[in-house]
Amino acid sequence: MIVQTLQLAIVHNHFRPGGVRRVIELATPHLVAYWPERIRRVVLAAGEAPDPAWLKAFGARLHGTPVKVLVVPAFGYVSELGWPGKRLKQGVLHGVLDLYSTIGREACLIWAHNLGLGRNLYLARELTLTCAVCGIPLVVHHHDWWVENRWHLVAGRRQPGFRKLDAVASAVLPSAGCIYHAAINRADASILEKHFPGLAGWLPNPVEPGPHAPAGRVDAAKVWLREQVGSDAPVWLLPCRLLRRKNIAEALLLTRWLRPEAWLVTTGGVSSAEEQAYADTLAAAAQAQGWRLRLGVLQGNQAARPSVPELLAASEAILFTSLQEGFGLPYLEATASGRPLVARRLPNIAPDLAQFGFTFPHCYREIWVAPALFDWRAERERQAQGFAEWKRLMPRQVARLVGQPALLAAGATPGPVPFSRLTLRAQLAVLAKPVDVSWELCAPLNPSLPAWRKGAAAGRLQAGSWPASAKRWLSGPAYARRFINLVFSERLAVPPANAGKAAQAAFLRQKLRAENIYPLLWNSRT
Repeated sequence: MIVQTLQLAIVHNHFRPGGVRRVIELATPHLVAYWPERIRRVVLAAGEAPDPAWLKAFGARLHGTPVKVLVVPAFGYVSELGWPGKRLKQGVLHGVLDLYSTIGREACLIWAHNLGLGRNLYLARELTLTCAVCGIPLVVHHHDWWVENRWHLVAGRRQPGFRKLDAVASAVLPSAGCIYHAAINRADASILEKHFPGLAGWLPNPVEPGPHAPAGRVDAAKVWLREQVGSDAPVWLLPCRLLRRKNIAEALLLTRWLRPEAWLVTTGGVSSAEEQAYADTLAAAAQAQGWRLRLGVLQGNQAARPSVPELLAASEAILFTSLQEGFGLPYLEATASGRPLVARRLPNIAPDLAQFGFTFPHCYREIWVAPALFDWRAERERQAQGFAEWKRLMPRQVARLVGQPALLAAGATPGPVPFSRLTLRAQLAVLAKPVDVSWELCAPLNPSLPAWRKGAAAGRLQAGSWPASAKRWLSGPAYARRFINLVFSERLAVPPANAGKAAQAAFLRQKLRAENIYPLLWNSRT
């Protein structure tokens, strides 16, 4: 691919706030700066127009490289479009043809994000087929996977052309000499590299800590937060959107135990319709119980609101209680802000963070709760029913791979259970108990927490530090080099035609283990 100029087309379902958009905005300027040929134009293709302010800032980062936006509604989430299959397929096909027409016959590279999430399998199929047939280089960038507790996205009648798993694998894990696969953690990349040798690689997200927010801006953010919560109490911040996998109730439980006078504040709002019931239920419970919880403080078009880095710096502590993540940017954002972090240790990304050189003084694997805090029998029945419904979404050969949920595996005798392994209804029941009661019952089950509670009260929770070794992994130039090396890799042969099917089977075996099963993620109902 030795050419004078190149067009870079970036494809995603949307450019809403979140981790994928953050990667795009941070990485693209470095790709433009370090690519062996001149990138003469960047094309953004999505199901909806990006926010004008974000688009303006994105363009400014490119230092003169023009940006064209191509809006194709059919590229959006199938669940939100509600279109019949025939209309959707036609819309996607016309949209891919429009993209092909937009980039013309010039040399180009398409960088497609999160096709493996399964939100629009028609887009995945048409885009990858077009690139394979026309020989267009395509980087399929995997941030999340539909096999991770998202079976509803490919089951049922929403995407009827993909009722067989082989069809899904062909769409999201295509095999062709011009198609490259990138994963954001080493665990996922190792599977891809095994089945797509020479055409897959590990691409850690770019993270570059900037200068600390000016003291004046931090002070202004503190004032703004006080206005949002209506008091001058301490704020513990959970930087996340309102998603079930963010496990927000656990962050609230930790805040109430470790710093009872503090407010838990989350940043983002609901970004997909299926998460609305979860957000509404949390908000209603907090209002009814008088909990110090403020959800989605940055959602909407508020004037003069602080940035996320300013909010991080203005908060007393940062929490991160997510059940599953592909990369875990908030770990690094909290470290960059110099604020203490209380966070779950996620097995798939903890080794990567350690390899980058990070240490986190206040990490835990699970928060254990006593069975006296919720109705054990009712929760067991609720989980048995929900688990059976969830497994019915799967083909039989896949359902046999699924590990047993922790509470069901524990047997009929009540015993301590991880808070993360409860349904939202049981989580809210635990939170509804007086905080001194739940603390007294659960502190002995969680040996690290009493010391953390004393540290929080005395203002002595420890913040992590940014290691010098992180630069070689997470800097913008390092990201660009890895990306370019992937596309220009010396590959021995085109992978076998069944590479996608074999890789998908490996992901299924890994992601359906018992340790990855969470009732919160079985369906969108609360």
